[in-house]
Amino acid sequence: MAAFVHFVSLTAPLFALIALGYALARSGRWGDTATDALTRFCFSVAIPALLFRLMSDFSSLPRTDLRVLAAYFGACLAVFAVGRMLSRFAFRHDGVEQSVFALAGIFSNSVLLGIPLVQVTLGDPAMATVSLIVVFNALILWTLVSVSVELARAGAMSARKFAATATAVVANPIIAAILAGTAFGYTGLALPAWIDRTLALVAQAAVPLSLVVLGMGLGLRAPGAQWRASLAMAAVKLAVLPLVAWGLARLFGLPDAETTVVVVMAALPVGANVYLMARQFGALEGPVAAGLVVSTALAAVTTPVVLALLGAQAP
Repeated sequence: MAAFVHFVSLTAPLFALIALGYALARSGRWGDTATDALTRFCFSVAIPALLFRLMSDFSSLPRTDLRVLAAYFGACLAVFAVGRMLSRFAFRHDGVEQSVFALAGIFSNSVLLGIPLVQVTLGDPAMATVSLIVVFNALILWTLVSVSVELARAGAMSARKFAATATAVVANPIIAAILAGTAFGYTGLALPAWIDRTLALVAQAAVPLSLVVLGMGLGLRAPGAQWRASLAMAAVKLAVLPLVAWGLARLFGLPDAETTVVVVMAALPVGANVYLMARQFGALEGPVAAGLVVSTALAAVTTPVVLALLGAQAP
């Protein structure tokens, strides 16, 4: 109980900032234009600055274990299959809807919530593992759902579409910042003091602003009426995926520190990009929007529980 209370005290300010953003959006004084501008700043400037600065000192970070990828994405692939079956047999969804439903069960809000949450609760030593997951998260999972949808629609996936997906992922500012920072870190050079300080000042805005922006995005999305599907998405995302990830981490013999990061990242709420995918494919937009809100609200309780059960050590 003491560990749970401790992690509640650590994570409460994070979810309070999300609630603040949600309240601002629901007030009607902050529309889509303001939210979109702040979101672009977070994704294109603040969070990339945070990650580049962190990864530029790569030599001082703990070495990441590639078994992290096997545990995390192995869990994602397994739960994606489960999600498609649940979507098909419980809700009678078609092939495209099954793909979107299953994606909601495995695509974590790893950037806007995961990065600040892990930094606050587990500290900088965990960020190298988080960065490894973030780099491959979009590439693997976006490709997975794209292939799944194309197969459902036409029964085939072209090499051209796969290449376009991979190019778009690498060009993403967050992925580019991680890769560029890591490459710079391998040179063994130090950032000039004035550049490091500039990046540090910008990076300071990343954690609070990303959480407020997340809340604003949730507040602008109108939940649909299919609450059973939304609750099922949240249950798969917050319970099934972290449980499978924990099992695979143990199976592969991951150390406790890496296991904790893998499970915590898996236990994050549904990522906002799933809603973009739902809109792109014209499937389950309402249930996904509601799933984002429900899973984020529930994560305020489930995240401290997961951290406490794993025996995580706060910095």
